Amino acid sequence: MSDNRPGEEVDVTKEWRATHGQKSAATRLRIFASICWSVAIGAEIAGVVLLRQHKFDQGNLPLLIGILVGIAIFAIAGSLMWKAANKQDPARQSDSARFFFQNQLGAIITVIAFLPLVVLIFMDKDMDPKNKKIAGGIGVVLAAAATFIGIDFNPPSVEQYTQDMNKCAAEIKAGQPTKDCSPEVAEQAKAIAEDSKTVTEATRSSANPNGVDTVYWIAPENGAKKSATPHVFHICQGVSPLRGKTVNSGSVTQAYSENATRITKQIPMEQKQCGFTGSPAATPAAAG
Repeated sequence: MSDNRPGEEVDVTKEWRATHGQKSAATRLRIFASICWSVAIGAEIAGVVLLRQHKFDQGNLPLLIGILVGIAIFAIAGSLMWKAANKQDPARQSDSARFFFQNQLGAIITVIAFLPLVVLIFMDKDMDPKNKKIAGGIGVVLAAAATFIGIDFNPPSVEQYTQDMNKCAAEIKAGQPTKDCSPEVAEQAKAIAEDSKTVTEATRSSANPNGVDTVYWIAPENGAKKSATPHVFHICQGVSPLRGKTVNSGSVTQAYSENATRITKQIPMEQKQCGFTGSPAATPAAAG
């Protein structure tokens, strides 16, 4: 997968969107992460209560260390699941506040789960100094390790996945090795490549025996750059659904950029209307 740097040669057109399956998986992971974090914070509260009750003044060091270890385990588990969820359904990098908090929430929650208890351990004047030093030191190490794991140093974003998706689609269409086709973007990229192939095969004619990657769709409303709802694209301007409409034309990639993301189901009928002789390799799955 590529990094977050803008690709100068990549035509980022169709915006990547999480599929229903990806959104469902992300939701499940975030629920489990929230449960783990709740357990970690609950353990912290229990530790604070026991500390206030002077349960660790002269003993019970193993119990206090166990609480700290438990907090670390559940905080780390929550962070790992939250990171996995973000890979399935990332935030937009353009929304800087949400992008930061969504991707670094694991580290933030870990600090919340550790800091009050560790501070109280060091501030407790009644605890045995040796036990305080041991428990406090262990708490600091565990908190630092869990926070480090919770930080996402290379967070995914919608913009990154859009770049990867378009690169992947270009590689599929060119028959090149699909080095950019990560699991998160492969499905959408494959759709772009398949639509382009279907169009070129459907638009074969004596003038263009190899077909053309040119489609036609209803222009976005009120001069907008992109339609508010997904539109269907067609293989020529003279088809019935486009009559009397303001029509834009371009490649399949350009159609996607204006939210014309559904290929017509009526290709055989449109071939007759448009005078094409080719036949599509596969029946399109989108609505016509």
